[in-house]
Parts: sequence; C-alpha cells; structure tokens
Amino acid sequence: MSKSLRLDEHLCFSLYAASMAVNRIYKPVLDRLSLTYPQYLVLTALSEDDGQTVSGIADRLALESSTVTPLVKRLESAKLVTRTRNAKDERQVNVRLTDKGRKLRSEANSLTDQLLRSGLKPVQLIALNKQVADLRDRLAKAL
Repeated sequence: MSKSLRLDEHLCFSLYAASMAVNRIYKPVLDRLSLTYPQYLVLTALSEDDGQTVSGIADRLALESSTVTPLVKRLESAKLVTRTRNAKDERQVNVRLTDKGRKLRSEANSLTDQLLRSGLKPVQLIALNKQVADLRDRLAKAL
C-alpha cells in the first residue's frame, strides 16, 4: 500500500491555493476599478480579440456561455462593453469593448505588477506560467 500524500503534497491543492492567493493580491486593484476577477478576464479576452461572440469568450475562458452572459450584461451596464445581435444569426451576441472599457482594461495592466510582490522575477513568472499552461494543455488532451 502506498503512503497517502499530505495535503501540501497534492498538486491540485497547491494550484488551488496559489490561484486563491493570486486573486487576493489582485483584489485591491480590481476593487479600485470596480471589477470582479471574471469581469477582468472578459475584458482581457476582448482586448486580445475585440468583437467576439459570447460563446467565443466562453470558449476562450473555459467557461459556459450561461456563466459569461451575466458577466457581459454587468459590463454592459457599466458601459464597458456593447452587445449586439448578429444580423445573420440572431442567436449569437457579439461583444465589443467601448472606449471606457479599453481605458479600464489598460488601467488593469498593473495587476501583473502585483505578482512581482511575490519576490519572483518576471522571467521566473513567465517560466512558471508556461509550465502551468503546459500542464493545463496536457490534461485537456488526456481528457
């Protein structure tokens, strides 16, 4: 019989706890911008490729469209994005950043700087991100 792993020896717990710590360090900046972390992710996805459909944003964020729709509606209420029905397929909703949304997303660039408070150097954070992304991709492929 193999020895049971302690909690801190579980990769899933380490990744979960690290994600929670990142969210806590981002929170003051996001609060100042009146954004939640998921809203920030939507704005970031749109800043990479504006004019996406709700389902396209959901795919990019590995979320369900039913999760993204209320996020987009709140961002629209805050005048950070616009939503329009696709003229060719009314089931599709296209989402675009407004000027206010682009400006706010630009202000959120300081979130990356918050990670430097960890003491890791930028090159170390980049390498860590590549390792975690590689793990994510390998696990997705294994499914």
